This record gives sequence, C-alpha cells and structure tokens, in this order.
Amino acid sequence: MGKLKKHRLVLGLVTLVMAGSLTACDDGRAGAEGAAKQLASSLSALDVGSLTVEGKDAAAANEQLKAVFEGLDAKPAVESGDVKLDGDTATFPLKYSWNIGSAKWEYSSEATLKKAGDKWAVQWAPALLAPELSEGETLSVKTVPAQRGQILGAGDAPIVEDRPVFRVGIDKTKVPAEQADASARAMAALLGLDAEEYAKQVAASGPQAFVEGLVLRAYTADITEAKIEAIPGGSSILDSMALAPTRTFARALLGSVGQASAEQIENSNGALRAGDTTGTGGLQQKYDSLLRGKDGVEVLATPEVKSEGETPGTKVFFSSLPSPGTTLKTTLDLKLQQLAEETLAGVGPASAIVALKPSTGAVLAAASGPGSNGYNTAMLGQYAPGSTFKIVDSLAMFRNGATPDSKVECPSTLTVDGRTFKNAEGYPESSLGSVPLRDAFAHSCNTAFINARDSISQDQLESAAQALGVAVEAPKLGADAFLGSVPGAAEGTEHAASMIGQGKVLFSPLSAAVMAASVANGAPVSPQLVLNADAAQSPAATQNPSSGATPTEGGAASPSSASASVSAVPVSPASTKPITKEEAAALSDMMRAVVTSGHAGFLAEVPGTPVGAKTGTAEFGNDNPPKTHAWIVATHGDLAVAVFVEEGGLGATTSGPLLKSFLTAAG
Repeated sequence: MGKLKKHRLVLGLVTLVMAGSLTACDDGRAGAEGAAKQLASSLSALDVGSLTVEGKDAAAANEQLKAVFEGLDAKPAVESGDVKLDGDTATFPLKYSWNIGSAKWEYSSEATLKKAGDKWAVQWAPALLAPELSEGETLSVKTVPAQRGQILGAGDAPIVEDRPVFRVGIDKTKVPAEQADASARAMAALLGLDAEEYAKQVAASGPQAFVEGLVLRAYTADITEAKIEAIPGGSSILDSMALAPTRTFARALLGSVGQASAEQIENSNGALRAGDTTGTGGLQQKYDSLLRGKDGVEVLATPEVKSEGETPGTKVFFSSLPSPGTTLKTTLDLKLQQLAEETLAGVGPASAIVALKPSTGAVLAAASGPGSNGYNTAMLGQYAPGSTFKIVDSLAMFRNGATPDSKVECPSTLTVDGRTFKNAEGYPESSLGSVPLRDAFAHSCNTAFINARDSISQDQLESAAQALGVAVEAPKLGADAFLGSVPGAAEGTEHAASMIGQGKVLFSPLSAAVMAASVANGAPVSPQLVLNADAAQSPAATQNPSSGATPTEGGAASPSSASASVSAVPVSPASTKPITKEEAAALSDMMRAVVTSGHAGFLAEVPGTPVGAKTGTAEFGNDNPPKTHAWIVATHGDLAVAVFVEEGGLGATTSGPLLKSFLTAAG
C-alpha cells in the first residue's frame, strides 16, 4: 500500500473514532449545564419568567421569587455547581451570596432539572430559594443595632452614654383599625406633633407596628403616663438612648443622635437604612462611622398570615453579631461646660464662652448660648474681635522695639484718609496725650493703636497673630472650627481698622481664647478637643462660614458704609517666629493693668490667682448708632477664657460680668 493510501486510511479511522466518542458523550450534560447556568443567572436577576418550570406555573414561580426576596432589598449573586446526571434528571447546588447591610450571607440550595423533550425543566420548590424555606414564607431583614460608642470628657467622664428614655406612640396591636386615625390625632395633640403627618405615619404602618411619636427623658406635667395610656393604643416603652446629661448640654458642639433622615440615607452610599440611628451635627455627625459601629442583621422567614388576629412565628435563617462603636475621648470638663452654659442661660443674643487650659491646649468648655439657636457660635462664629486684637498689635509693637513703658500718643480723635476714629464713650481724660503703652492698652485707646499703623504693617499684624496661635491650622483639635483670619495686606482705613480689630479681621470665640492662652503659656497654644482623633480620621480645624457675622470696617465712629459679607482667607501654617516667654510676660503685665488700673477692675474681686484681661467692642451693621459685639478675654492661672455676646454693648459692661461670674464659680 502506498504512503498516500495509508495516510488516508489513518485519517478515516481517526474521524470514525472521534465521531463515535461524541455520540457516546452526548448524554444531555451540555444541555443540563447550560440550563443550570441559565437558572443561576435568572435567580441573580430575580426573574425566572422565561424558564421552563414544573411544579408551578412560570409566572407564579416568578411572582413567588420576588415576594420571597422582596424584604431583603437586594439581589443575590448566584452560581451553579457541578451537575450530576441520572438519566433524564440533573441535580446541582446553587451557591447564593447576599450583601445584607455590612454582612455577607452565603448558603447553598439543591436544584433539580428534568428533561422533557429537548428542554430541561426546573423542578420548582421554595427550598430552591433557601434551604428549609416553606411554602408561603417570605424573607425579611431585621437590624440588630450596635451599641453606639460613648463620648467622654476630661478624665474619661461619660458625656454621651446610654440613658433611660420613654418612646411614646401608638401601638397598632392595641387599637381597632377604625380607631387608629383618631388615636393618632389625639396622641399628636398630646405630644405637640403635626396631627396630619403623624396620622399618615400611623395609617401607613403595618397592623403589628408601634409608631413612635416622641422620645422623652422623663414624663412631664403635661405628658404623663396616665394621659398616654388614656388614648386607645397609646403606649410608652422604656428604652435607652445615647444622650448627654441634659437636653441642651454642649448640643451645638456634640450634635445629636436620632433616626436617619431620607437625605442622610440617600447620601450614605448604602451605609444607612430606614430606621437606623445616626449622628446629626457636631461630633456625633463628624465621627458617626466611628461611634455607630456596625449593626448586626437577622434574616427572618415569616409565614403567610391566614386568619385575622393570627401572629405568625418566625424562623431565623441568618444572623451576624453587631460590632459596638468606638468611644470618642474629649477634653471637655463637664463642670466647666455646664457652668458656661448656666452663665449664658439668660443672654438673649447669640453668645459663647470658651475655656482652654494653656499648658496643654485642652478645650475645657465651648458653650454657645440659647440665642445662638443651635449654632456653634463658640467654635464656628466669625466676628470682628474689636480691641481684644490689641494683644496682637502690642506683640507687633514689641517686635519693633516697644515695651509696656514706651510712650504712645493717644489723642481724643484721629482722622485717616478723611475718616475719623475716636475712643469709646467715657474714655478717661487723664489717659489722653502722651501715655505709656501699658496705660493705652489698659484703657483701650483706639487712637494710640491706630497711630502705630505707619510703623506696624498689615503683614506684621498677620505674623503676630500667628505667633499667638491665631489664624493657623489646629491639627490636634479634631473638630470643625474657625481659627480666625488676619489679612496679610491692607492699606489706608482698612489697615487702620485692623489695628483695632475690625476691617477684615475675624475671630471666633475659640480663636480669642487661644490668643489669651498663648499669652498665659508663654508659647503658641494649639487647641485640642478630641483626644483620639487620629484613630478616627482626624479632621483638621477648618474655616467655616458663620451665619451671624457681618462686621464693618468702623472704629468707634459710625462707619461710612458696611462691608460686604466677609469670607475667611485660607488658614496659614504656624508662624516661624512664635511668641517668646519674654514677650508673653510683657503682654501679661499689660493684661493685668486692665484689671488693676483699667476698666476691668471688677475682676480684681475674683479669688485665687490674679486675673489678666482685655476687653473689646466691635461695631457692625448699618444702624445709627451701630450695634456692637461685646468681647472679653482673660487669663487666670492655667485657665484662659473668652466671652462673647453678638449684640452686647460694651465688652466691659456686658461680657465682663459674665466672665466674672464664670471665673468666680470655676474656683
């Protein structure tokens, strides 16, 4: 046989063998595996309407699929496993993977296909969707709340912790359906809620629901347990909630905790679900992910309710344990914070008291008065600091060779570029003329400091402010705050206004306290509030707009025009030339003179370490006479305090008595 014929014979035999092999393997496996993958893909999409189904109509199977998984509010990832063939029957595992909240739920179920003609039909049963799932059962998710982390104060004293509360509302299991609307409206009237809105909530809730209306720390004279229970379905449930010692305690600083709003849920990228608890405002919001921890979840199977009044049992298909939130440690002194709030309790306008410990920078109190209407005036307010800024002026003058005994000129009025500046009403005649810088500082001579404008540049003012820890970053603070802004360039009347803490110079009460603290410390103070901020995404202090500050350029004279709303300039790095102990000693000498010979003599009565102070009054707005911000800053041993009242008259007469009361009670 020739080579060509042999080659053809071999090829023919190979072809015959391969054909026989394919015929032998064509047992339906390829079709079964394809049907298995199609089933897995359809389950992943929650749509089996296009499949061939036995045991239930395809449309009914599809409806059951959606009903079973609707309460999970998610779609699974489903994969089919190895197919086992037994004649016209194929079995294989379905591997499910769900993301339920922060947990992953994984399980396998067994699926069966039967060949009918040239198609493989799914043998439908509830257990195909989840093992042990019975006919009529549906799955739902129950959140197991994590214990929220505490917020601690100085010495790890609890500030925000779980405290007993009463959740008041309508229990729909205890009121006939036809009575629910009337009960909801009666409860709304008792609790002071919008009746229409609360009635809608009650109507929209299921027959087993408790519809919360209000959370109380304790019953009141108007809302008693008897009045609640007198309403059909009215109920109060004893529970606990993360709360501060009082309803208003440091609220603007700490924020609050409550059920997540629709907006918060939408912006959470899936981290929050309806009914979740989250922080709103302040530290509670900034560190919410740290404090909240991770909720656990339970996947429950609930059977269909077949008769009225029946309470179906549930089966737990999956559970994950919650992870408690992390404790947030702060420097707040509970006694001083409460004292600051009590001191401001009767002040009508926006107000604030900030107390720091100069040796460490610890923020001991940051209270915003009731007139701030929930705004964090203490740390975020932006206001012209008035004559408290003369501490900065004086440091700049020292760096040009002046001392507290240097002579300065203090005329009764001074005109700059056609604009007249004068001293405050009642300025003593004896302190006019050529006087020591100490005396001009003690009596707050505007004209003496404006007179220094030609020798003190705006750039020098900015540098001196930074040397005192103002208008710089505060990397240890751990909270949103405005640390002040001092423009590095200004000319003419604007520069003159800067010399008396107006123009575009802006402080918050926090930055004013930092300035005083740096004097007491003999070195720049960097404030610190959150001690474990590094472990909690450490936010640096930021420049935030204030809702209440619209300063003017004026001195004590009426300004010719109000400035536009001033935007803060970006924070600067720390000064390369910080205040020295010698410079701080000279400033302390002059601040003490404000008490011993100036117009803060009332502070001489404060017991303990001698007090040093500086008052300030800053005009704002277009009224004639203009409204004024009232300021005073003080040092008292290892304590530095700033007191601010937005519409307060003079610093000495309005903020001064508040400071005296605070320091005396602080001991």
